[in-house]
Amino acid sequence: MLENLETPCLVIDAERMDRNIQAMADVISQHHVKLRPHAKTHKLPSVALQQIEAGAVGITVAKVSEAEVMAAGGVTNIFIAYPLVTASKIERAIRLSEQIELIVGVDSLAGAQQLEQCASRLGHSLQVRLEIDTGFRRTGVLYEQATALAAEIALMPHLRLTGIYTFRGSLLAGKPTLDVAAAGQEEGTLMVQLAERLRAQGIAITDVSVGSTPTAASAAAVEGVTEVRPGTYVYYDRMQARLGLCGIEDCAGSVLVTVVSRPSADLAIIDGGSKTFATDVQPGTDPLQLLGFGHVMNLEDAFLVRLSEEHGMLDLGPLAQAANLQVGDKLRIIPNHICSTVNLHNQVIMQRGDAFEHLPVLARGMLE
Repeated sequence: MLENLETPCLVIDAERMDRNIQAMADVISQHHVKLRPHAKTHKLPSVALQQIEAGAVGITVAKVSEAEVMAAGGVTNIFIAYPLVTASKIERAIRLSEQIELIVGVDSLAGAQQLEQCASRLGHSLQVRLEIDTGFRRTGVLYEQATALAAEIALMPHLRLTGIYTFRGSLLAGKPTLDVAAAGQEEGTLMVQLAERLRAQGIAITDVSVGSTPTAASAAAVEGVTEVRPGTYVYYDRMQARLGLCGIEDCAGSVLVTVVSRPSADLAIIDGGSKTFATDVQPGTDPLQLLGFGHVMNLEDAFLVRLSEEHGMLDLGPLAQAANLQVGDKLRIIPNHICSTVNLHNQVIMQRGDAFEHLPVLARGMLE
């Protein structure tokens, strides 16, 4: 029974998750584009294998350690969408590439030289993709400098430059937007145009990889895009609901908490704070303008307004006050950002009907 679970804990509605996995696979397959989900959301090899069973070609990760966990769990096609620039990580990636199909990211000449030196020393070749900054201002070679860098990488004998990739999120004309369809179309168009320029200078680009959960469907519709890498869709969260990509009822992940104190009529304290809920998607910021740190289910005017490490403070409006919450009552809260929330928990509780399975989050905390 849900009421018997120790709190705070992260509960995944397995039936909602199943629907989310299949729905994304169906949408992307209509465009004859490859689906390579990012495992950052679930961090579970078993869920990655379910995504592959539904039609994904493989998965995406950000760290070598995550790739090692996924490979140990049976995943055989992995893209590390992150620049590897130290010999130790590159050597681990090369060892892994001897066991599975592995692609690694690169975004600089210095990084490419490190990859080339390690691969040469170990007598191995690596499949690489060049990361492009299309406006997010994170990793990625600047868009206008990509052709020159790609030409240098293509000359390196132990690197096989097969593709380009980007992460852009919900940006349109360089600014955050709620128009995710237009954002995805712009993202896909920018990358396809760049791929065509690279091919024109003799670089055999076969993979054009784009698309987060907000932009996956619209980017996949751009002719020339070959792959999309959504992650959050597997569970969804309040942020994706605000973007219009799902309803709250589609969110598979929620945090079960207990009311531990009722200091006043308009205030309830729960046993989940910043060690339980991710805080990277802040309330009141553009373009989402979310109220609080999560959606409190079944209490429409209750808002998780403040977090300390072990406490969450709920501001209760008239309807929530009328519900007469008591110390010991349990609530379910859908976090603003599920991916970072999962990384705070050692386990998730997979709920399928009345059955509950405790699953260790095997790739949690895999930072290196």
